[in-house]
Amino acid sequence: MDVRSAEFTKYAANCMLATKISFMNEMANLAELLGADIEEVRKGIGSDPRIGYHFIYPGLGYGGSCFPKDVRALIRTAGDVGFEPVLLHSVEARNNAQKVVLFDKLKSHFNGDLTGKTFALWGLAFKPNTDDMREAPSRVLMEALWQAGARVQAYDPEAMNEAQQIYGQRDDLTLCGTKEAALRGADALLIATEWKNFRAPSFELIRDQLKTAVIFDGRNLYDPAVVARHGIQYVSIGRKAS
Repeated sequence: MDVRSAEFTKYAANCMLATKISFMNEMANLAELLGADIEEVRKGIGSDPRIGYHFIYPGLGYGGSCFPKDVRALIRTAGDVGFEPVLLHSVEARNNAQKVVLFDKLKSHFNGDLTGKTFALWGLAFKPNTDDMREAPSRVLMEALWQAGARVQAYDPEAMNEAQQIYGQRDDLTLCGTKEAALRGADALLIATEWKNFRAPSFELIRDQLKTAVIFDGRNLYDPAVVARHGIQYVSIGRKAS
C-alpha cells in the first residue's frame, strides 16, 4: 500500500466506526418515537452477517481521542480539496446532539427544573477500561447539570483522578469512593459509561438510597422489566420508559 492510501485507510476506518455509532443513535431516537425497542432492533440487524454486532450499541455517543479527531480531520481534509463530506458532517452532528439526550430526558422528567437537585453519576470515562475523559459524554452531561443548578455525585472505577485534574474542587461535584456511595441522597441515578461492575447492581439498594426511584441509563445496561419489578422507573435510549 502506498503511503497516501495508508494514511487515508486509518481515517476511513475510524470514520466508518463513528458512522455506525451515529447511525444506531439516530435509529434509537426514531425507535423511541415509533414505539419500537432499539435493543430488539439491534439484535435483529446484528444477526445479519453483512452488518454484525460491532459498534451498533446505542448510547450517548462516541468520545475519546480517535473518533472525534479523525472525523473532524477528514472533514477538514475534504474541504481542502473542495469536496463536501455530507455524511461525515451528519455523523458529527448526530454525535454532538446525542451527548445531550440523557440530560433532555432528565430535565423533562423533573418538569424542567433541576435547581438544587443532586444526581448520582456512574461512569466518567468515555468508554470502559480506561481513565480517558477526552470528549466523554459524561462531561457534557455534568456541565449541563451544573449550568441547570444541580449537583453531581460521581463514581468511575478508573477516571476519578482524571476528573479531579479536569474540574478541581467544586461545590457542585463530589467524587465518591464507590458506586454505592454516589447513590446516597441523590434524586436519580445516571449512567454514562458501560463498566462491567455496573451491570449487576443491587436494585434494592438503588431504590432505597435514591430520593426518587428512577434510573436514567445512557448505555442500556439493564432489562426494563427487571428494573420495573424492583419498583424503579427506568429511562434508557431508544426504549419506552418503564
